[in-house]
Amino acid sequence: MSNSYQPQKIEPKWHRIWKETGAHKTLQRSEKPKYYCLDMFPYPSGSGLHVGHLRGYVLSDVWARYEKLRGYNVLHPMGWDSFGLPAENDAIKRGIHPRTNTEKNIQNMKRQLEQIDAMYDWSREINTSSPEYYKWTQWIFLKMYKNGLAYRKLVPINWCPSCKTGLANEEVVNGRCERCETPVTKKNLMQWMLRITKYADRLLQDLDKVDWPEKVKTMQTNWIGYSEGAEVIFKAVSAKDEEEFDIPVFTTRPDTLFGATYMVLAPEHELTEKISSPSQEKEVQDYIERSRRVPEAERLAQVREKTGVFTGAYAINPVNREKIPIWISDYVLLAYGTGAIMAVPAHDTRDFEFATKFHLPIREVIYSPRAQRKKDGTLKEAYLEEGELINSGSFNRLSSEKAREKITEWLHQRNLGKRAVSYKLRDWIFSRQRYWGEPIPIIYCERCGEIPVPEKDLPVELPQVEKYQPSGTGKSPLENIPEFVNTTCPTCGSPAKRETDTMPQWAGSSWYFLRYPDAHLEKVAFEKETMNYWLPVDMYVGGIEHAILHLLYSRFFTKVLYDQGYIDFDEPFQRLFNQGMVCKRSKRTGKVEKMSKSKGNVVNPDDLVEKYGIDTVRMYELFIGPAELDCEWQDQGIEGVFRFLKKTWDLIPKWEAKPGPEDTETKTRLHLLIRDVTERIEAFKFNTAVSSFMEFVNFLNRSEILARGVDKKTIETFLILLAPFAPHFCEELWERLGHSQSIFKEKWPLYDPSLVEDRLVRIAVQVNGKLRGALLLAKDTPEEKAVEEARKIEKIRKYLEGKEIKKAVFVPSKIINFVTTQG
Repeated sequence: MSNSYQPQKIEPKWHRIWKETGAHKTLQRSEKPKYYCLDMFPYPSGSGLHVGHLRGYVLSDVWARYEKLRGYNVLHPMGWDSFGLPAENDAIKRGIHPRTNTEKNIQNMKRQLEQIDAMYDWSREINTSSPEYYKWTQWIFLKMYKNGLAYRKLVPINWCPSCKTGLANEEVVNGRCERCETPVTKKNLMQWMLRITKYADRLLQDLDKVDWPEKVKTMQTNWIGYSEGAEVIFKAVSAKDEEEFDIPVFTTRPDTLFGATYMVLAPEHELTEKISSPSQEKEVQDYIERSRRVPEAERLAQVREKTGVFTGAYAINPVNREKIPIWISDYVLLAYGTGAIMAVPAHDTRDFEFATKFHLPIREVIYSPRAQRKKDGTLKEAYLEEGELINSGSFNRLSSEKAREKITEWLHQRNLGKRAVSYKLRDWIFSRQRYWGEPIPIIYCERCGEIPVPEKDLPVELPQVEKYQPSGTGKSPLENIPEFVNTTCPTCGSPAKRETDTMPQWAGSSWYFLRYPDAHLEKVAFEKETMNYWLPVDMYVGGIEHAILHLLYSRFFTKVLYDQGYIDFDEPFQRLFNQGMVCKRSKRTGKVEKMSKSKGNVVNPDDLVEKYGIDTVRMYELFIGPAELDCEWQDQGIEGVFRFLKKTWDLIPKWEAKPGPEDTETKTRLHLLIRDVTERIEAFKFNTAVSSFMEFVNFLNRSEILARGVDKKTIETFLILLAPFAPHFCEELWERLGHSQSIFKEKWPLYDPSLVEDRLVRIAVQVNGKLRGALLLAKDTPEEKAVEEARKIEKIRKYLEGKEIKKAVFVPSKIINFVTTQG
């Protein structure tokens, strides 16, 4: 064996061997049970992968290798989410065509991923911007279209002036484009929509079927936004010609109906112009125009001053026939509810602020002694809680709860309303006015109208063009390519035109997990038999930033395909793990922040791999902190992990040179290690699993252990446990111990409960009252021995160096505290 640990020699060796032997290639069928471990695939960025990105891929690889050792036929694939805004914006920034830029970026990122030797089966690699793949994305769209789930509609959409494209509501964060952070405005455009709202109830209820973090389930639940209440019909009378219109309003508080003293429509509401009086028309039009420039998040802000305009029209409150004024205000959004509200200022904060500013009546209809009042007895602020009805006719003195039931029943009997459920979720805006995306497979014929492209003609390929930058006019750059636009109607043969909008960046990623099991099928997107073996995904690993959009859209696509009989499951991901971000102190801001080039705090893994080797980088990514939490990258921290691997490398030949008998203490420690590492991997506590390895090596490095020797089975079991974390290191040592086949063909060891229960205790080691380490000792270890062992811990020695130990406080089975001088 070499005298020193030289990862630069052993790692390329094992990379070559694994590649030549197809070690990571997954069997399409096996007698073993299957396990599908999936990473959220990356979009190919020009800046490549930094250590923050790498963390998630290392986590999932440890998990995949662990499951392989447990006897599963593991599928762990990788591919590229290469269509859409991120890739196109990167190309525009660099002045390179998106296709060329994407291919170049994929080559670099693939090199980096191959470098960490994750257990990816590259024979199943997919790329969402390849025609072979997006042919089937278009096919899924057509299936939705033919089943009434895709439709076209003129809607006011979120418009990013910088990206020059429409955005889904989900792509707007705090009123800004989530990609470029430009304030978002509104623009009326014909858009393709997907009817995701049809699945709202199932998307909500089926969260109970999956093993996901509660935080993610809550985020999805809040986004879907389920509410129970009543739909109430108000009768609007036009101030132009006295024509009557029904205005449905959803409310969760029908018990407050008698307190409605005015109505508010969203400025974009279709009735606004139809009902406004001639004298108010200009003021209404001016307000509508101004509201288009106000970001949605700002419109919804509670602290923003309320604005609005009276239309000149009135509506009839169905419960008391009272005539109430109709206003427009931008605090009501067309996309939420029906785009109209009954305003009850006494019992809604925003309505109270609006009514106070514009001197509209405030009528209290829910009485409670808990309400905040002025000296004259009127409300000081809106009372939002339950109480007893007043000023509500025959419903007076009912409790809020009872009144909701009775008033809804009263409305239903008179066809003035009904029980209703409302969702905050809106239909998905599926059009983008950009070049780099899947062409939407629709043809427009003057004779036949809107015609889906026949499936035999898929894919509708994205043409190669020189000018791909967004036009900014609301039209896609494809509009200016006659050879793409002009076509023939597949129904009647007449001249026709193609749809020029493209699909959003989420389209390809909403079903990619279905393609990996049989990535190169040509005649179908996937085969049911293969789906039934591999799906659903057993473990999905990725960032919390995808907790809403990507997961929601993937679940929607899966349910649609399930309903149409193409697959036999309706939830795509059984278990989900979200890793935390790796942050670093920025030289520019002085703050610990998410890594980014603009902040100057990016750590490139290439340099670290060259200096320390892949296994050291992998183990430090795991050791840096709890996997689910954000953590701070410390450049010097990786040295400690490198020293651990070097120490272990140096010890193996010592143990091997002097094999000893299997003694009780070593056996107990080994089984405790098996238990701890297994439990910590299962709980995704990889950082403490690494600590367990370090503790065990420290134990085996004790002089009395080295003197009596270590049995070969202990060394082999230790290497099997460490293999998912440091695969090259363990493969090399496994081979040097005399084994001819890969360590990953071994079985994961099981611990003997009788050996570990109540035998050992973990003792906290403090220096001057601060926790600095821990060690495992037998329960009956005497104080002198315990203190001696604690002083041997490398980390403790550092804190004791140059200081006088005044005393060592020992609490049996719990704690050792060294009290020192401060020198």
